[in-house]
Amino acid sequence: MNSSRIAARVRRIKPSPSTAAADRANELRRAGRSIVNLVVGEPDFDTPPHIRQAAAAAIEAGATRYTPMAGTPELRQAIIGKLARENGLTYAADEIIATNGAKSAIYAALAATLEPGDEVIIPAPYWVSYPDMVIASDGVPVALACPESQGFKLTAAQLDAAITERTRWLLLNAPSNPTGASYTEAEYRALAGVLDRHPHVMVMTDDIYEHIRFDGQTTPHLLAVAPQLRDRTLAINGVSKTYAMTGWRIGWIAGPRDLIRAVDTWLSQSAGNCCAVSQAAATVALNGDQSFVRQSVAIYHDRRDRMAARINAIPGLSCALPDGAFYLYVNCAGLIGQRRPSGAVLETDVDVVLFLLDDAGVAVVAGTAYGLSPYFRLSIATSLDILMDGADRIAAAVATLRPR
Repeated sequence: MNSSRIAARVRRIKPSPSTAAADRANELRRAGRSIVNLVVGEPDFDTPPHIRQAAAAAIEAGATRYTPMAGTPELRQAIIGKLARENGLTYAADEIIATNGAKSAIYAALAATLEPGDEVIIPAPYWVSYPDMVIASDGVPVALACPESQGFKLTAAQLDAAITERTRWLLLNAPSNPTGASYTEAEYRALAGVLDRHPHVMVMTDDIYEHIRFDGQTTPHLLAVAPQLRDRTLAINGVSKTYAMTGWRIGWIAGPRDLIRAVDTWLSQSAGNCCAVSQAAATVALNGDQSFVRQSVAIYHDRRDRMAARINAIPGLSCALPDGAFYLYVNCAGLIGQRRPSGAVLETDVDVVLFLLDDAGVAVVAGTAYGLSPYFRLSIATSLDILMDGADRIAAAVATLRPR
């Protein structure tokens, strides 16, 4: 490769580890290996019929042209209604912009606001793309390790100690990928107390998993707890996880007008507006029957409980029950130092993941990709039969390990 042809901003970032793991699993499958793929964070359900039908109707009605950059009036109104109804938040149409997925929303917001050297505080474990999106925007990711002993959540003391004059953003994701951790109102209140003392710090909330929650409670929103932060907070969400619409690519940002205008300008000269047909489908998803959400969460809940029980029964592995999302973040510290049948010693969680792929035919993602080791993440967004097969394979492989 001629690196001189590639911009420095691209050379500084790395490909998504979860995508790389999924690609490796698919490569082994094509080579004839039997692989249980527990990598992909994507619902295994079809998009509900009434949403698909709305897309077909939009096509037949000719809704196939450019839309306003910020999204159709109908979609923005649906987003406004959802935020008021479910989160207790009030926004006007010019405080909303629809984006090509929540990932695009986060990157566009960072690109539109970061100056070289600006810092973004990111609690770890974090979604793999956060640090690289900051780097791609000339910012500096500041990862704060949030260990299992504190529920994988950022504390007010950690936040206070990490803020500097260069801090531009705090990025919060709850329920989180990869741990499923979710903040309580009291925990948000404590974080808000720190932010009150640092008015130059803005907040970005990634709420994409808000509906996938297993305790029957509504996920609290930071802005409902601390409305004084509204003028410096961007609330980001989308339809991908809640409605099994990952391929439709619809996300959104709600926030102060000046920030929304900046993102609008950035996207107008880069990505352009979202797919018109997808916007019509997302409008119906937000406004229509929500029974699919309840049904899918119940299925994820059962998968969580059964897979966690199987993992916790394997010597050397442990898994705290996540509050939400559809992942298990498995502690594999008990396997570090063990010897594989080949004689190789498991030194890191990356070694554990390669061992599970090679010896068990199970694809997962190493905790190092999420900023906290030694763990691995597995997705429960697949059938129970596949999960149980994966658990059997992991147990059988671990049973072949021997002390160093």
